[in-house]
Amino acid sequence: MFGQITLGEIVLYFRSGNYDVAVIGAGHAGCEAAIASAKLGCSTVIFTINLDGIANIACNPNIGGTAKGHLVKEIDALGGVMGKIADKCCIQARMLNRGKGPAVHSLRVQIDRNSYKREMKKTIEEQENLDLVQSEIVRIEKRPDGLYDLYTHLDAVYTAKCVVIASGTYLKGKIIIGETSVESGPDGLLPANKLSQSLRDMGIQLRRFKTGTPARVNARSIDFSKMEVQLGEEGILPFSFESDKFLENRACCYLTYTSPKTHEIIRANLHRSPLYSGKIEGIGPRYCPSIEDKIVKFADKERHQVFIEPMGLDTYEMYVQGMSSSLPIDVQEEMYKSVPGLENVKIMRSAYAIEYDCVDPLSLKPSLEFIEHEGLFGAGQFNGSSGYEEAAAQGLIAGINAARKVKGLPPFTLSRDEAYIGVLIDDLVTKGTNEPYRMMTSRSEYRLLLRQDNADLRLTEKGYEIGLISEERYQRFLEKKERIKNEVARCEKLTIAPSGEVNSLLSKYNSTEIKTGVKLAELIRRPELSYEILKDIDPDRPGLSFAEREEVNIMIKYDGYIKRQEAQAKAFKKMENMKIPQDIDYEKISGLRIEARQKLSKIRPENIGQASRISGVSPADITVLMLYLQIQKNQNRE
Repeated sequence: MFGQITLGEIVLYFRSGNYDVAVIGAGHAGCEAAIASAKLGCSTVIFTINLDGIANIACNPNIGGTAKGHLVKEIDALGGVMGKIADKCCIQARMLNRGKGPAVHSLRVQIDRNSYKREMKKTIEEQENLDLVQSEIVRIEKRPDGLYDLYTHLDAVYTAKCVVIASGTYLKGKIIIGETSVESGPDGLLPANKLSQSLRDMGIQLRRFKTGTPARVNARSIDFSKMEVQLGEEGILPFSFESDKFLENRACCYLTYTSPKTHEIIRANLHRSPLYSGKIEGIGPRYCPSIEDKIVKFADKERHQVFIEPMGLDTYEMYVQGMSSSLPIDVQEEMYKSVPGLENVKIMRSAYAIEYDCVDPLSLKPSLEFIEHEGLFGAGQFNGSSGYEEAAAQGLIAGINAARKVKGLPPFTLSRDEAYIGVLIDDLVTKGTNEPYRMMTSRSEYRLLLRQDNADLRLTEKGYEIGLISEERYQRFLEKKERIKNEVARCEKLTIAPSGEVNSLLSKYNSTEIKTGVKLAELIRRPELSYEILKDIDPDRPGLSFAEREEVNIMIKYDGYIKRQEAQAKAFKKMENMKIPQDIDYEKISGLRIEARQKLSKIRPENIGQASRISGVSPADITVLMLYLQIQKNQNRE
């Protein structure tokens, strides 16, 4: 016990525990951070305001989607847990962007919300070196010895060498529905109201973002006959590379549309929308607008898609995707009932907007450690991002680096040509964001290299080197990698001679018949053909798994394009390998523009590549900086 005097009262704090790493928040970021840290051998504690809110699916009950599926695959390849749990709780699977190239194919699964939360909680409880505590952290203080003291609302104090803040939307959370606002986290859970001031006292600047969610409605009150059935797809491989078993479809989704009446109701009540009345202060996500925002900004559209999606197998709750709103309850009732199939709908949970505090990610290093606060890390929505997948990816990296900090190891980072995780973090810490950041395939310059199908080939070795991939899994990976490599080489060497059987197959797929011998790989590269289609004229091929056959097909078919991007990535690496000393004084570099000096001094880029991506730093500034570094290097040699 120790005491603190406050306004004449003595507050006694109980010393409750000492840890290597403390994680604040048990959402998707916090869970990955804590599990990674513990797996790497660090004594870890994770705090949550409510044990029932662990890994809460506060919005859409799905994992994955465009670019987001890539993130989940990468998390799994590095040794994270989101993919495995999503696979286990999957109730419907679909592969998005099938009509486009493999670079943008993205797995999306509907999950059983309650099962996902239970499985994540169980995973945390079973993890060695990891303690789970229900308590609100109200204050963080850095001690003279470099350790952090974390004070709880119950007058306990925990000490940690490193801290990961993953507070999500709970940090000074405020729910807004029409004219009503209440301090709350998502789903009626308590907010974290006091930590914000503590962070400000530490000199950390916070800002206000917002997000929102649609209503949850009772399936028994829906007329599904007026909607289009959205079935899952068969033959879909899971997120986790540890399984070759296809995902099982156990539920249906449905598609309907807003009506002219819906639009009329919304327009008539815009003056009651907190989004337009000024009641909402926070900045919302551009790529996930509310239904009122859609009606205003896309006034020419006669209707908008509305997906009705199950929250799980043990509940009648359905999620009304596409109709996020902060309109008053009475307007919500009228609005939802104007949608075909929802005429008699009963709302179980109202739609709402939520405001919360978050940090400017420009104050973070690529390792997600604060530039000005050694040993303090940020992850997830606290860093200004949106989405479960973006949060989990950041949590994994923050947890890894907190553990490596404790162990005295250099930080682990991924570059833009290595992973979507690298793109995500680089965008946040280099470019910053003025709205909740969402991952999209268009944000990557190397989409063909960063496919979801090859995430394990790109990252499993890194996960093994870090210590999150087991020896058994790593050996299986090496065997898979070798089989793919050997098969690609065989296809490049094998000559297919013309024959009646061969030309009959080619004719069947409207492919030009051959008169002379042709390499199998050349046939695979034909747009109308594939590795799988040609199996009947290639009887000696080895027995490969479905995933391996897919990989062979993509690597051969897109070989030229892949090599072109690899060459671009190689040039990119040269810039990334030109390191910048962290103690450099940009004010002393003559020739740099004032804006460039300010931006470089604030962000403190680690290399020339990162510096070149900072908004306000021109190519001329980069030239000056490179010249300065070369001069310094030459002087040091002398």
